[in-house]
Amino acid sequence: MLGFLQRPVVVTADVNLNVVALTAVGLLSRLWQLSYPRAVVFDEVYYGQYISFYMKRIFFLDGSGPPFGHMLLALGGYLGGFDGNFLWNRIGAEYSTNVPVWSLRLLPALAGALSVPMAYQIVWELGFSHCAAVGAALLILIENSLITQSRLMLLESVLIFFNLLAVLSYLKFSNSQKHRPFSPSWWFWLMLTGVACSCAVGTKYVGVFTYLLVLGVAAAHAWHLIGDQTLSNVHVLCHLVARAVALLVIPVLVYLLFFYVHLLLLCRSGPHDQIMSSAFQASLEGGLARITQGQPLEVAYGSQVTLKNVFGQPVPCWLHSHQSTYPMIYENGRGSSHQQQVTCYPFKDVNNWWIVKDPGRHQLVVNNPPRPVRHGDIVQLVHGMTTRLLNTHDVAAPLSPHSQEVSCYIDYNVSMPAQNLWRLVSVTPATMRAGSTARSKPPLRTSDCLFYGKGELGSVLLSEEGAYGHREQRVRHGRLEDHLVGGPVRAREHISHPQAERGAPPRLGLSAAGGGRGEAVPGLPREHRVERGGAPLRQEKAAGSCHWELPDLVLLVSSGFWPHLPGQEQKERELELRSPAQMDASGNLSFMARFSELQWRMLTVRSDDSEHKYSSTPLDWVTLDTSIAYWLHPRTSAQIHLLGNIVIWASASLATLVYALLFVWYLLRRRRRVCDLPEDCWLRWALAGALCAGGWAVNYVPFFLMEKTLFLYHYLPALAFQILLLPVVLEHVSGRLCRSQLQRSFFGALVVAWFASACHVSNTLRPLTYGDRSLSPGELKALRWKDSWDILIRKY
Repeated sequence: MLGFLQRPVVVTADVNLNVVALTAVGLLSRLWQLSYPRAVVFDEVYYGQYISFYMKRIFFLDGSGPPFGHMLLALGGYLGGFDGNFLWNRIGAEYSTNVPVWSLRLLPALAGALSVPMAYQIVWELGFSHCAAVGAALLILIENSLITQSRLMLLESVLIFFNLLAVLSYLKFSNSQKHRPFSPSWWFWLMLTGVACSCAVGTKYVGVFTYLLVLGVAAAHAWHLIGDQTLSNVHVLCHLVARAVALLVIPVLVYLLFFYVHLLLLCRSGPHDQIMSSAFQASLEGGLARITQGQPLEVAYGSQVTLKNVFGQPVPCWLHSHQSTYPMIYENGRGSSHQQQVTCYPFKDVNNWWIVKDPGRHQLVVNNPPRPVRHGDIVQLVHGMTTRLLNTHDVAAPLSPHSQEVSCYIDYNVSMPAQNLWRLVSVTPATMRAGSTARSKPPLRTSDCLFYGKGELGSVLLSEEGAYGHREQRVRHGRLEDHLVGGPVRAREHISHPQAERGAPPRLGLSAAGGGRGEAVPGLPREHRVERGGAPLRQEKAAGSCHWELPDLVLLVSSGFWPHLPGQEQKERELELRSPAQMDASGNLSFMARFSELQWRMLTVRSDDSEHKYSSTPLDWVTLDTSIAYWLHPRTSAQIHLLGNIVIWASASLATLVYALLFVWYLLRRRRRVCDLPEDCWLRWALAGALCAGGWAVNYVPFFLMEKTLFLYHYLPALAFQILLLPVVLEHVSGRLCRSQLQRSFFGALVVAWFASACHVSNTLRPLTYGDRSLSPGELKALRWKDSWDILIRKY
């Protein structure tokens, strides 16, 4: 029974020394002097701030990609003991002693280093020789742009790693399918394929192109599997279900896991949470959660609320007023009402608070018991700080003369009566199901109710004598301009109006205060700026700035509370508005609701698409007509540039063209029943093209359709696939097109000379890759092989 104890325990393992050696040199090339330079390099200023947010658990929103890549960078900071205290505001800024530079750059460097042996294994799994596989790995190893990008706190090397891992895992799974289907290794590689695809998408959205490529190849293989008559129907069904679970269900679950961890870590309010809905903000510690704790859910007459627009870009915007008035005469000579200004302000401010008032009562306090505001009610909105009523009238708006002005009414004792009655129209499902009586209508609720106008601000009720209850004329109001953002809500209750009964209704123009660009609102301080808008929703560039046009306006009751005492003085009212009562509202949103809102915001948030000094077009990438100056030493000429190895880039592009021509030639001849390649060689050749040439195409061509600022590093994932194809084409030419031994020997000598030149170029560009050596002006000029390369030369 215990006889096995009398025998030695022996473990055997196959170790590929090629993989070990390539891993070692990959680590050496990427980790050598990794903490140099100890300064912020190019986009590290962008990713670093998000790492600090993770360290401090502060919520943020980044529209450039899902959170997995950011979390990997933050993991490096966590392992290095980073506390998040560093001001990421300037490229070239020296890192303080509390910033673990080596740890922060470690994971991208490891991803870049492991891509070297992975390239070897991909070419080997495709069925090509060890020589071709080693060649692919060495080309990845010495490519200068891949070295530069992987040694910094950036995500392209991580994306390339998961792209290659997804392809490698699928190839290993596919090869296991031929010999041991449903074995543990078969399941491992199939599941790892799905996980790697999800990680690629979770790092950057462009990872979805590689995911779709793998899905396409898997679908083609599954189609052939269905036609295999040696398999039973049950066996085929099991294969299809396994692939569907691993390649469709698992990636979705892993992707959701990224967001779950992201939201679990970022539990505190931060500078970006104002873009989210009020219910989302209430789920974060501090910020709106502090304000909304203890507040009643129902909006009653006398409630003090803030109104945020739900639709609009690129930042949220609250209905806002202040003591300033419109000027008597604008710069163009047009007159105004000189009423108190109303804008849409993108910052949380005490002047964003409004009181919901019953037009039939003078008191601004909540009754006891409170009387809720319901569907169909006519209300007035009183500005909390100035106690003036939200008003509109037949006066041209300051920035949109074709629309009516919105203001807070000031009685100048002139023939300009107040027009300040507003009807609430609720379109929630609960309201639609309820009866027509006022008592049957559900009351408005904070955080999930809306003041709404389909393309208008709302409905004002005018009367001949200006008194409530007289003959009413429904008037639609115009669009709120620019910077109007909100979010998804659970209920939709709106201030709106029926269609105007007589004639074309006038439109209302409401200035939107922005935060930096655009036109200044007349009479406002300089920080109140606007950009013109209208409809439909689109972005346009004009005179160096963008403006946004909105199809409709939805004002969300983003927060509210019940004031306690009437007749407060100004300072007391301001104190109450700053410190309202509190209640826990954190349980209002489930994870799926928060995920859906956050994902939608990330996909729709508009970033600054202005031109950059180092931006480029996809056509510039293939010919390497562009470069990026990443870092310049503050005192010497040492510098880091994103530059490609021009020999490798040109050869990879040529190899892609040669492959395409050969593939079409073989395909046409096979159509004529002329098979130049045996069936197994043809399948291997076609699969290599589908994954390598296809990987290049799906990671390159979509950029021609993208309306965003593009840089050279966007081409690197496509370049990695193109490099894998290069030794495949070389081996095919040598083995299939060179007929004699002399031809093969001559072609082999050319390949050796070509590879030596690639190594020479890589070594020549090494000072610009690592930035560890200062070059003279003459040496720098000698490296400017193209006039478009922006190599920096100091003038002493």
